[in-house]
Amino acid sequence: MKRKVLSVLLASAMVTSLAACNSSTTTTTKDSADQTSTETAAADSTAATEETGSTYELTELKMVVNGTLTATVDAGQAEFEAQWEEAVGEAIGHSIDLQISQLDHSGYVDAVGRLFAGGDYPDVIIMSADMFKQYAPTGLLWDMADAYDNADFQARMILPAINENLKDSEGHLYGFAPTYGNGCVTYVKKAWLDAVGIDADSIKTYDDYYNMLLAFHNGDPDGNGVEGDTYGVIAAGFVGNEAPYVNYLPEFWQGSYPAILQDENGTWYDGFQTQETKDALLRLQQAYADGAIDPETLTASTKIAREKYWSNDQAGSAGAFTYWAGSWYQNITDGLIKNEVDSELVELPPIEEITSTFGGYLNREAPVWCIIDDGDGDNSREQAIFDAFIETMMDGDTVQTLWTYGAEGVHWSTEAETFTINAGTENEKTYEYQDGEFHLKQSPNDPNTLWKKNHLDPALVVCELTNGFTDTSELAAEGNKFFTENCVDAPASPSSETLTNESGNIYDAKLAVITEVVVNGGDVDSAMQSLYVDVVGSTVDQILTELNSAE
Repeated sequence: MKRKVLSVLLASAMVTSLAACNSSTTTTTKDSADQTSTETAAADSTAATEETGSTYELTELKMVVNGTLTATVDAGQAEFEAQWEEAVGEAIGHSIDLQISQLDHSGYVDAVGRLFAGGDYPDVIIMSADMFKQYAPTGLLWDMADAYDNADFQARMILPAINENLKDSEGHLYGFAPTYGNGCVTYVKKAWLDAVGIDADSIKTYDDYYNMLLAFHNGDPDGNGVEGDTYGVIAAGFVGNEAPYVNYLPEFWQGSYPAILQDENGTWYDGFQTQETKDALLRLQQAYADGAIDPETLTASTKIAREKYWSNDQAGSAGAFTYWAGSWYQNITDGLIKNEVDSELVELPPIEEITSTFGGYLNREAPVWCIIDDGDGDNSREQAIFDAFIETMMDGDTVQTLWTYGAEGVHWSTEAETFTINAGTENEKTYEYQDGEFHLKQSPNDPNTLWKKNHLDPALVVCELTNGFTDTSELAAEGNKFFTENCVDAPASPSSETLTNESGNIYDAKLAVITEVVVNGGDVDSAMQSLYVDVVGSTVDQILTELNSAE
C-alpha cells in the first residue's frame, strides 16, 4: 500500500516513541518538483474517482486500540470481533475481517510511535487528544470532514459540538470522537476515614487533604495492628504524558498545568517553568518524604495503581486514589468487593485550591478514532473504512450496542436467566431476569463481577442508542453526575511541528526534574535549570514561537 513520503511524519513517529530510548532519527525530504508532481497526480486520481463513481470493497480492517476496549482477549474479544464482522457485513453487503491489535494502555503513546516508525500502519487507530493534536498535521491521518458531515448518524447526534470543535480552522476533520472526554475524581475509602476519625465533609482545603493522607500513613487505617505500613495516596505517575497531565494527583498540582497552554490573552507559554509548577513539585517532594504518597507512584502503571488500591492485603495500599469518574466508580468498588475489602468509597469534591484556580476537576479533550490516509489521492478506500467502522459504530442499534456493551450472550443478553455473584460471602448477590429484559451478564474473565461496558460509555456517547438497551449501575450513574457537577474543560492542547517531533524529549526532561526534586529531594530551581531549561529550553522556545506566530 502506497504511503505518503513526509519528513515530519517519520520524525514525529520516531521521536515520540524512541526519545525515551535515546534513539536518533534521520528524516528525508522530497524536492518541490517531486512533491508538486505527486500532489497533481493525487488530485487527478481523486477527480477520476469522483467522475467514475468507483468504489472500494474493503475486505479486512486493521484496528489499533488501547485499554479503552474492555472486551480484551481474555474477556470476550473473540466473540465481540465475530459479532462485529457479522453485523457490519450485513450492513455494508459484504464480509470484512476485523483484526484487533490491543496495545498496553500505560505505554500506548510509545507503542504507537514504534509502530509508525516501523511503517506498520493500521487502518483505524484510537488516539488521545494530545496524540491527535501531534499527528493531525503530519499528513498521516485522513480528512473525514465530508464523510462526517454526510454520515447517517448525524440524525441521531445529541452532542454535535464535540466533533465540530475538532475541525481545524480550514474545516478539516482528522478524527472522530464517539464520546466526550470524561475525567478523574478523588475516591477515598470510607473505612479508612472512620479508622482515623476523619469526616469526609471536613476535607475542604489542601491542608485538610494532606492531613488526611498523613493520618492514613502514620496510623493503622487497615486495622492490621501495624502503623506506618500504609500510604495516603497512590497514582499512576506524578505527571501524565497526555493531557490533562495532572489528573491523577490534582490536589498537589492545584493551579499548575505543567504543559504548554494559553494565557487569558491567547498567548502560549510553558506552564512547566512557572512558579506554580515549582510550588507543586515542592508539595510532592514533601509528601513523598512524609510517606503521604506511595513511593511506587513514580513507576506505577494504571493497572499497578488500581490493583494496589483494591488489594486483598491492604498493607502497602493507600486510602485515596484519583481515577476516572463514572463507570470506574463501580469498577473500583467491584475490585474491593472481589478482594473482600470494605468497599464503601467517598467521592471528594475538588478542594478549594483546585476550584479557585481551575474551577474544578479537569474534563479531558475527547479521544478520537482516526483513519490512516494511504496517500494515493483516492479517497474511496478511506471512505469505505469510515462507512464500515465509524458509520456503523454510531448506528444506534446492533453495532453501537456491540461497542457499548459487548457481545450478545457473552457480555449482555435479553434471555431469561438467574445467576449469583460472590456466592457464600457477605457480598453475595443474585440477579434474575425475565425473557426479553436487557441486562448485563457476569464478566467472562471474572464470574464474581458484573460486566459494565465495552468501549463506549453510554452516559458519554455523542449519538443516542435507539434500541432502548440501557443498563448503567447506580454507582456509575452517580459517578457521572458527580463529575459533571464538579468539572471544567481542560486547557486546549497546542499543535506545532516542533512539538510533534520533540514531545518525547520534553516529557523525558520533565520526568528527570520530577525524579530529582520529588524522589531525590533535590533543589527545585537547580533541577529546573540543569535538567529542563538547559536540555530542552531552546526547543520549547521554538515551539512557543511557532504557536504564537501562527495565524
